[in-house]
Amino acid sequence: MQQRLGTTERADRFYGEQMLDHLNERMREFIGRQEMFFLATADRHGECDNSFRAGPPGFLHVIDERTLVYPEYRGNGVHASLGNIQENPHLGILLVDFFQARIGLHVNGRAEIVEDAELRPAHPDLPSDSVPGRRALVWVRVTVEEAYIHCAKHIPHLQRAPKGTPRDWGTDDQRRKGGDFFGTAQAARRRGGPSVRPSRERAHPGVPGGPAGHVPPSDDPAAWRAHAEQLLDKARRRRAESERTPFRDWFG
Repeated sequence: MQQRLGTTERADRFYGEQMLDHLNERMREFIGRQEMFFLATADRHGECDNSFRAGPPGFLHVIDERTLVYPEYRGNGVHASLGNIQENPHLGILLVDFFQARIGLHVNGRAEIVEDAELRPAHPDLPSDSVPGRRALVWVRVTVEEAYIHCAKHIPHLQRAPKGTPRDWGTDDQRRKGGDFFGTAQAARRRGGPSVRPSRERAHPGVPGGPAGHVPPSDDPAAWRAHAEQLLDKARRRRAESERTPFRDWFG
């Protein structure tokens, strides 16, 4: 795509000057001040999800220059991001400072889900919150593979609103959570039942590893064997790919 759009030279300059395979000191300080970030994940089929995370400054916690952790709170019970991470460990984090520096930071890497009881003994300085809605159910540990700037050019400069009512962390009160802002609950009641399941669940039922159209006929053992061998071969290739040492020479 860089060749097609004539940007290869500009991209190479960006790789050489701005992209790291770790978090430098300024990046670590920047992360420690942020109260929110945007999280991108995808399931094993590559279907994407984007989510928002917020908490007190430092809730996205820097362990070292190659490791971040953040807590997963109780939320709405869907746990789409955690489900995706369990199937596909690649994730992307975007932090944006709208209020002071008006700059952003991308962090891409591989994630794993870790219990608090496992993580905290090794890192006793982890934040420990007394607010019930901000107590970590589990933590996500991110191994940093790429870190680079998001330029200020199109980031709006915002101002903090005056302090209002306290945040209702952990509440199940629908009104305090935003109510039926988009009218979907009312529409579901009119239909007489819940909405259909998400499209990704309809698109990939039954057999892991591919959409419904790829599932062999139930009365064809030879086709099922071939299908299973294809899945195993794909899993072996993905594992070998994930175990490769990241390329680091660009950044010295």
